[in-house]
Amino acid sequence: LSLSLSHLQFWGAPPSLPAQSSASCLSIPCHLPNSSTAFSDPRGLRLTLAVMEVDGPIRLGSRRSHGRVANIGNRTQQVCSYWLEGRCNRDPCKFPHDSGELAMASRLNGVSNKRSNVAVDDNVGPGGRRNVAARWGRSRGGKGGKIYVDGRRKIRDTPCAFFLRGNCVKGDQCNFLHAHSTTPDMSFVSQLTGHEKAVRAIALPAGTDKLYSAGQDQTIRVWDCRTGQCSNVISMGTDIGCLLSESGWLFVGLLNEIKAWNLQTKGEQSLAGPKGQVHALAVCNDMLLSGVQDGNILAWKFSSITNMFEPAASFWGHTGAVVTLEASGGKLYSGSMDQSIRVWDLSTGQCIQTLQGHTNVVMGLLSWEQFLLSCSLDGTVKVWGVSQSGIHEVQYTHPEDHSSSEALDGVLSLCGYMDQQGKAILLCSYNDNTVRLYELPSFTERGVLFSREEVRALHVGPDGLVFSGDSKGEIKVWRWAPSP
Repeated sequence: LSLSLSHLQFWGAPPSLPAQSSASCLSIPCHLPNSSTAFSDPRGLRLTLAVMEVDGPIRLGSRRSHGRVANIGNRTQQVCSYWLEGRCNRDPCKFPHDSGELAMASRLNGVSNKRSNVAVDDNVGPGGRRNVAARWGRSRGGKGGKIYVDGRRKIRDTPCAFFLRGNCVKGDQCNFLHAHSTTPDMSFVSQLTGHEKAVRAIALPAGTDKLYSAGQDQTIRVWDCRTGQCSNVISMGTDIGCLLSESGWLFVGLLNEIKAWNLQTKGEQSLAGPKGQVHALAVCNDMLLSGVQDGNILAWKFSSITNMFEPAASFWGHTGAVVTLEASGGKLYSGSMDQSIRVWDLSTGQCIQTLQGHTNVVMGLLSWEQFLLSCSLDGTVKVWGVSQSGIHEVQYTHPEDHSSSEALDGVLSLCGYMDQQGKAILLCSYNDNTVRLYELPSFTERGVLFSREEVRALHVGPDGLVFSGDSKGEIKVWRWAPSP
């Protein structure tokens, strides 16, 4: 039997195959999503399996059956396909839901379940343990796969996709993790739903009880922090790239302009000048700074005479869109789609250094003590320090043990927080639908937060609150656990 599986992962080495002197090869058609008649794993590994001879093709009624069928006693039964996928809502169901005996008999007859999420173990001697499991949905290269023994049931550390959607019907019988996180340091509080597309930015102005979120659906939603309800929806009529709250103002990055809202007086001003989408905003030295699609960085200053923001400076140098800004110590750091980071002296407006090292878009920047942290779609987080000569150099790259040919999950955003013990915690969102917590400076992993889709927006609020917005339009509210 020569087959090609794109949705099966092989754990460990395959079991020893019986001698073919008393066996013949039987070709059994396999109907798997996006698979071909040639049988290779995702890495292109060709596998040839010897199958004991069986009496002809297996049929169910007048149809040929390719899976989920087992002969038990004198009767043929079919395991409920919806139950195997975790979404059967029939009670009672005319098809069996207990796959233990059926799955074993099916395997003995040379037939495998199509999308079974039942952990199957074959003991084939030391070093020869194999476990085959099917991926669910649009898996994006998750880092899960470990198995925990819970009585007789085995639970993977991969989260159940149906649980995250709120509709897993297996309950305690599910073989995947039913949890929003793996860390005891942070608890899931609530979920805010309303955006129809990806959440791009979150802002919580100081001294208010209102949370602002911007979505790819071209709306800004205002949430009441006391009730968790959406109190207002503001349609902007164009794409929203970013939000920033500072000194009683809320700034909104739009296409070809920036909206400035005074939250106290309800005044509004439109700042013209950007050419293309405004992706990033920052405030430093009494200047409002914006990163724009055309690679330009524009600056405005507020005039107490005119009571308006007026153009102050522009910074040219990037050859791609500026997607992230960080201001600290009189310097401005800008990350771009041109894969570089530029360091600007705000007093002179000059670029004093260009940092090269990332091999994909620089998505986020963060200042921590005397260091600059950067994340990229190349899957790495880099720590930059200043040498004695005043030059920024890479001090550390996480992960440090990956090869140049290894594909990593891209890092989409990052933010920092001080936990209850005063330790610096870095939160990084990856495009495998996780947010990972690292303790600085060791980069010791403190846990993982799970989401239905990739998290594009992270925001740290007061009183231990953390907000994450994903590409499905959902916002999750987390809270750091109090000190013991």
